[in-house]
Amino acid sequence: MPLFNKKTAKISNPSPPMTKDPHHLHHHLGHNNNNNINSSGYDNNNSNYKNPPTAMPTAPHIDDLNGSHESNVTKPQLVFNCQLAHGSPTGFITGFASVKELYQKIAECYDFSMDEILFCTLNSHKVDMSNLLGGQIGLNDFIFAHKKGRPKEVEIVKSEDALGLTITDNGAGYAFIKRIKTGSVIDRIQHIQVGDHIEKLDGVNVVGKRHYEVARMLKDIPTGSTFTIRLVESMKSGFQGIAPRKGGAKQTKQGYGSGKETLRFKSNGNAAIEDEHDDVTQCGIDAINSLLDSFMGINDTELATQIWDLGSNKTNSMDFAEAIDASDLEAFGFTDDFIIELWGAVTDARQGRHKR
Repeated sequence: MPLFNKKTAKISNPSPPMTKDPHHLHHHLGHNNNNNINSSGYDNNNSNYKNPPTAMPTAPHIDDLNGSHESNVTKPQLVFNCQLAHGSPTGFITGFASVKELYQKIAECYDFSMDEILFCTLNSHKVDMSNLLGGQIGLNDFIFAHKKGRPKEVEIVKSEDALGLTITDNGAGYAFIKRIKTGSVIDRIQHIQVGDHIEKLDGVNVVGKRHYEVARMLKDIPTGSTFTIRLVESMKSGFQGIAPRKGGAKQTKQGYGSGKETLRFKSNGNAAIEDEHDDVTQCGIDAINSLLDSFMGINDTELATQIWDLGSNKTNSMDFAEAIDASDLEAFGFTDDFIIELWGAVTDARQGRHKR
């Protein structure tokens, strides 16, 4: 008998005022790099669903997994420094409570459409997937927004079952390439790069789809067939050759925390300042994330954090399964065996069997 049944996921839609300082032109990097990334991917080698659904569920955005959007949202008034990754004055961004609202604020600051932003990195202007902005931002982090650059279309022969792609999304409707496996089909095509936004597959627009939906579409392409992928790379110029500053006076934002505190986006539309995770919690989240990658082809720190929070205070696997059953996470259709694996990751972390 299954431990839980499916139910309809709840989806909320955050909405987006900001200033920029045209005289503040220095290339500043924040002191903190404690960013737990909301990076989610799909390796096409991974298809180990026990009972895979006929279609991927219309799962909620990670920002919406715990509840409905509140009508009167108190938005944090912290101020974050921001630049466009290819070069710009420094802007000051405040008053946002979700990733979409952050993107809208950046777009308003620099007077362009929010749809021009592919993704953001923290404390690095480079296309650095280890520093992607996800569901949280360290209070001393410096935001770099990567804009759309050149589009390109590539015809690919799917000569192997696995293309070798890991896909993530930006939390605002764009899926893009997070990793390319060495020696894979995609690795042999020089025009495809990490950070490229996947816009169309065989003429079908995939803008607005989550990472797992795009990954499933790629996986479902028959081996031996030829397909066309339309990609958009990020704009590259300006700061690409500039290294982080060394030495000099430290720049701090008074009252915004030590950098060990983090602004986390909540499912109800609020954002809250919390301390960084302790070692046990971080080890548990990392272990859960590894299981998500192995069993489902999804690498998503925020989803892993959600699962850890549900299991961290439970005493047995049945209570853990019931907690997942009572949450919107059941929209992902986890099997009973996978629930047991997740519970094992939780208990191992508690007992110190995971090492960072």
